[in-house]
Amino acid sequence: MKGLKYTVILLLGITLLFAEKVQVTSDHMKAMDMKKEIHFIGNAKVIQLENWIHGDEIIVYFNENNETKKYEAIGQVTFELKQKDAFYKGSADKVTYYPKRSEYILTGKAVIDDLVNKRHVNGDEIVLDMKTGNANVKGNREKPVKFIFDMEKKK
Repeated sequence: MKGLKYTVILLLGITLLFAEKVQVTSDHMKAMDMKKEIHFIGNAKVIQLENWIHGDEIIVYFNENNETKKYEAIGQVTFELKQKDAFYKGSADKVTYYPKRSEYILTGKAVIDDLVNKRHVNGDEIVLDMKTGNANVKGNREKPVKFIFDMEKKK
């Protein structure tokens, strides 16, 4: 019974932190009271407004006050992130989201398509700050950072 009570408190914490409704779905859910984590396993998806992240597993981490600290999507992760003047689609092996900072960290075969500005970037790691729109991209010698964009045609 204690586990169920803790799970309900954690799920309420997710909703309160985001102010908007957050929906998490999966094939299986496992709450880990001592670790302050909830694991959503199999076809896991987080939806908030028009934003969504989908992966094989999503882990929601809580702090000592049962507030959402971060969540991670693992395994063939895809996503869509929309804001007033931004629309990003992408994929990675792992996506970590820090709600208080509104920051996404994509690792492993990270790809982002900026559909508003018609730009594409990929690398080993991409840090996307949704507050500022800034991105920091890291690559390596075998797979350098790749940035593709369209030039405006001269009239």
